[in-house]
Amino acid sequence: MKKYNLLLCFLFSAYVHMVGQPNCEAYKYYGDTLKYQACKAAEGRKGHYQFSKTYQESLDKAISIDPSFAYAYKAKSTAYLKSGDFITWKELMDKAVNNNPIENLDYRGWCRFQFFRDYKGAIEDIELLDSLVEYDIGYCQNGYYHLNVAKGLCYKALGQNEKAIEIIENQLNHDDHHSGLFDYLHLGVLYLELGDFHNAIEKLLIQADENDLAENRFYLALVYKSLNQYDDYVSNLKLAREKYISNNKMFDPYSAQVDKIYLSDIEDEIQIAKEKGYDF
Repeated sequence: MKKYNLLLCFLFSAYVHMVGQPNCEAYKYYGDTLKYQACKAAEGRKGHYQFSKTYQESLDKAISIDPSFAYAYKAKSTAYLKSGDFITWKELMDKAVNNNPIENLDYRGWCRFQFFRDYKGAIEDIELLDSLVEYDIGYCQNGYYHLNVAKGLCYKALGQNEKAIEIIENQLNHDDHHSGLFDYLHLGVLYLELGDFHNAIEKLLIQADENDLAENRFYLALVYKSLNQYDDYVSNLKLAREKYISNNKMFDPYSAQVDKIYLSDIEDEIQIAKEKGYDF
């Protein structure tokens, strides 16, 4: 199951990048000669670094040909996001969304969540996209989460755990939903934070079945500690440390993920357990 989910996320990531490349011939086929010309101009960026003058000038030319060519704004924005110029990124992405909301709200919403912690803005983008289409709104840019799960995490960050659980549970109960890498981990932590230990254990064990990580073992340890089940508390702490050291943990190269833990968190909890007389 773990390998299946990993493959799934790679496929979603590949899909995101694939659909991000416009088919210039399609514009020509449908008679939109202006967008066809803009699209061909944008092709001049291929093979060039996103920060390079040639890359950016190719997109500037595309925009000068057709100021409504949303793809050029989005492609141009990426370098600003990577360089930390979030104001320019937002200005460009707003233009992309204004000119083509259906193809750009998902990306802007996810970035607002992942990079800026703009939870209300992310919710607005995801819900607006959902109102504009009659099909499944799909997954986030990196493929880790369905956008509805990301929306649930936004509500968690805003302190609305019950609403977050409702949104994520509803998404996971869809017949066509494929679990992301961390869905049940987040759900388990939400239940833990509400003191619903039975559901917390259930969800965290499902996570262990699908993608066993240091995080779900650590949070399981905390659940068992709250229930005074100290043998399970200790065994899961040991597993959490083993998995963290062997690199079975949450990882994102761009930002700290929701519910992510660090080795120091595990070691601090182990120290507490040692003070109670447990061996490690």
